[in-house]
Amino acid sequence: MKDFATSSDPAVQAQLDRLAQLSLPQGRFGLETIRALLGRLGNPQDRLPPVFHVAGTNGKGSTCAYLRAMLEAGGLTVHTATKPHLVRYNERIRIGGTLISDAELAERLRDVLDAGEDLSPSFFEVTTAATFLAFAEAPADACVIEVGLGGRFDATNVIEHPAACGIASLGIDHEAFLLAPEDGTPDDPIARIAFEKAGIVRPGRPLVTQAYAESAELEIERAALAAGAPLHMRGRDWTAHVGEQIEYEDRHGRLALPLPALAGAHQADNAALAVAMLRHQDFVTVDALAINEGIRTARWPARLQRLSDGPLTALAAGREVWLDGGHNPDAGAAIARHFEGPVHLVIGMLANKNPLAIIEPLGDRIASLSVVPVPGSDCHDAPAFGPRAKASGSVEEALQAIDADGPILIAGSLYLAGDVLRDNGEIPD
Repeated sequence: MKDFATSSDPAVQAQLDRLAQLSLPQGRFGLETIRALLGRLGNPQDRLPPVFHVAGTNGKGSTCAYLRAMLEAGGLTVHTATKPHLVRYNERIRIGGTLISDAELAERLRDVLDAGEDLSPSFFEVTTAATFLAFAEAPADACVIEVGLGGRFDATNVIEHPAACGIASLGIDHEAFLLAPEDGTPDDPIARIAFEKAGIVRPGRPLVTQAYAESAELEIERAALAAGAPLHMRGRDWTAHVGEQIEYEDRHGRLALPLPALAGAHQADNAALAVAMLRHQDFVTVDALAINEGIRTARWPARLQRLSDGPLTALAAGREVWLDGGHNPDAGAAIARHFEGPVHLVIGMLANKNPLAIIEPLGDRIASLSVVPVPGSDCHDAPAFGPRAKASGSVEEALQAIDADGPILIAGSLYLAGDVLRDNGEIPD
């Protein structure tokens, strides 16, 4: 499985090999195991600096990137936990702005795996415990933590006193887990997704959200009310109008903010959510200048990223080559808003994802459609993408076969995106 990765460091690889032996027991949901594991490690999650905890279907990683950039622009030291990694497992754990070193990563993973050997923890539980252990032992002013899957039962959902919780955009994804039948949960799919994401809410701590369909908003309102958490929803408690700039307003006043450097109209929405989270909490102070600087400087690889000159882009004969790891309809819609004209699509998608999620929103703007494998993963073959799709043995082969003008988009999987970044010499740092 691609999640487990490989490392050139033998000590790290030894622990990654142990991680690869772990799996989530069929049908096990809950936080009991992660709580027991953390208890054996001295409950490091209770010794973290102020935490910004972010859930969502799409946009949560970008929101975390903006939060980190704004906080750092304000002179603060920030720990950041995001997922999945693209090239190196180290990307999941950033300590004080720097990726965790191989030596510390090997040590933290070994500590956690040794402590929980008889608990049969999952890959994600071990990863989360190692992250909290590393964060608790290094001074910082704030933590930014991205939820992995859902929220209610995600391994990160043991933070009891966050500075603020945020929910980015909502959409249908990971149906096997997030829409699994369960008594007492909503029947409407988008309401159920909202129910799961809102599981990160905490008593007395602000919950800051985007605007959603009515059924989803009702679920989030119920969760906030039940927890006694202040709810700050876009369109009610704060607004952000996007044009030549972002016109942001809340009870504290108005801000005229720049558009993000990150490509895609949806990135302004993600940046606005980060701003709202900072302005609806009382633990750290970030002024308008730092907010502006963070929006301009935030980076988040493989999300509508225009690739630089490298071995892969050299095969595209001088054309723009874009990369996006999106794999669900919400991501497809965001990609479609970015490309106004024809685009050559090179797609690789895991077999458990909807093969039409990206190509349907693009519609007749697809000038050519090449289907590539996702190395190391079960993935869809060309026929799943329709009669126009042509199979290629690799991204390199697909790029060389495109002989018409126009931009190229490589999309469909973050696993594929990681391989592309590595092969083009753009390893995230």
